[in-house]
Amino acid sequence: MTTIALYIMSAFFIYAGISHFTKKHFFVKAMPPYIPYHEAMVALSGIAEILLGIGLLFEVTKNYAAWGIILLLIAVFPANIYMATSGIFKKIPQILLWLRLPLQIILIWWAYLYTK
Repeated sequence: MTTIALYIMSAFFIYAGISHFTKKHFFVKAMPPYIPYHEAMVALSGIAEILLGIGLLFEVTKNYAAWGIILLLIAVFPANIYMATSGIFKKIPQILLWLRLPLQIILIWWAYLYTK
């Protein structure tokens, strides 16, 4: 079961990273105004998600990738708060935007399982 969960997490982050390029407008829109270089930040976080997702698949990099995912989830948390509070994401139900915040904690815990 742990191996399946690892593959699911890896696929999730690889897919999310690719989405930063295929749905760039959405991710740029999610960037709080006080963060500079929105397009560059979206690209960098997308690349990081892809690399970290791949890193989970190899025993030699799994620990580092898991810690990287934890740090990345903490780093993007302000964007998730902005999405929930800005009112600019009209097509997404507000409750889902708010539920995404505690989901970050679950994802951090899930990644932490692979730091050992």
